[in-house]
Amino acid sequence: MIHRINWPRQSEKIIRCRLTHPDNRDRITREQTRSHMRRQLKSRPLLVIPALNEAANIGKVVACARHYLPDVDLLVIDDGSSDDTAAVGRAAGATVLSLPYNLGIGAAVQTGFAFAERHAYTVVLRSDGDGQHGAQDLCRLLEALRVGECDIVTGTRFGGHDGGRSVSPGRRLGIVLLAGLISLITGQRISDPTSGQAAFTSRAIRLFAREYPHDYPEPEGLVQAHRAGLRLAELPVTMRPRMEGRSSISHLDGMYYMVKVTLAIFINLLRPPQPR
Repeated sequence: MIHRINWPRQSEKIIRCRLTHPDNRDRITREQTRSHMRRQLKSRPLLVIPALNEAANIGKVVACARHYLPDVDLLVIDDGSSDDTAAVGRAAGATVLSLPYNLGIGAAVQTGFAFAERHAYTVVLRSDGDGQHGAQDLCRLLEALRVGECDIVTGTRFGGHDGGRSVSPGRRLGIVLLAGLISLITGQRISDPTSGQAAFTSRAIRLFAREYPHDYPEPEGLVQAHRAGLRLAELPVTMRPRMEGRSSISHLDGMYYMVKVTLAIFINLLRPPQPR
């Protein structure tokens, strides 16, 4: 897509010739797109933090995000928690949206995208509420967007300091199989399709505010974005064990998850792609 630029009058004829020259058309289009994206990314980003019964963690997560990202607005999506997640998040300084009951991670994240679109945010960061994602890595994801060569950049645990060694063997196998499938579909290497830490431009915000996978949002969302023409990238990050509490997904649930998400991806491939 070529974005309109107000060129000086005396330059119009020269620019028109350069744009129509086959050697320059693609290069100038890429340069205009990157320049437009850099201007977009000067606005204040929004960090979306979905949380379910994370009262023990959410205050620390918000405080850490405020420390490393002082110029980012913080939005906690309380997904029908039965504890004090909303109150703790609000006391820590975040805006909190409380869903009436537990709708699931996909609906919670889509609520964040809808909020961002309604309030004209051009950049969304996403991080989970359990403390596994470092806020300092979000700074690096944001900088990767500013280069202007991707619409979604995802943090991958395979390539960070521990190389994903903290992942259980069963879950690692599932992630590797799922990553292979999505890499085949997208035509590029995807190493961690289940990562919940990512950054999104306005194109991705508009796409996911309209429709976002509810059951398996991270891997399905990558395929959805690829089919809509969005550009994907990965960046190594460090993922820590959750701060407090236990994950709601057991090892058996993890393998079951991998089987179901693979079926969901194949079914979604039968649907027509969404417009860009």
